[in-house]
Amino acid sequence: MNLNIRYDVPDEIWDKIPLIYEQLNGWLGFGTGGELGEEGIPYWFGFNEDEKHILASVEPSGLHFSGLMDAEEWATWVKEIKEIATRELGFKVEEVDF
Repeated sequence: MNLNIRYDVPDEIWDKIPLIYEQLNGWLGFGTGGELGEEGIPYWFGFNEDEKHILASVEPSGLHFSGLMDAEEWATWVKEIKEIATRELGFKVEEVDF
């Protein structure tokens, strides 16, 4: 999933992103390397990509999320992040199609 939070948004937007992450179900924090995920990458639910997890990265197309989990749970989580991000950032956050 890609959200319309682009890599080139102002710092005042990027500064709020960790606050959004912390409000989401399953938040673990930023990876620190080795068994605790890739350094600096945000993780939810788990660090092992063979088990239930979500991670995010900043891409030219927007803020990108990928993971492994039940489809129904994923849909709920996606709805939650869009609602929280819209509230915190002050603009409608939605998925971007390429």
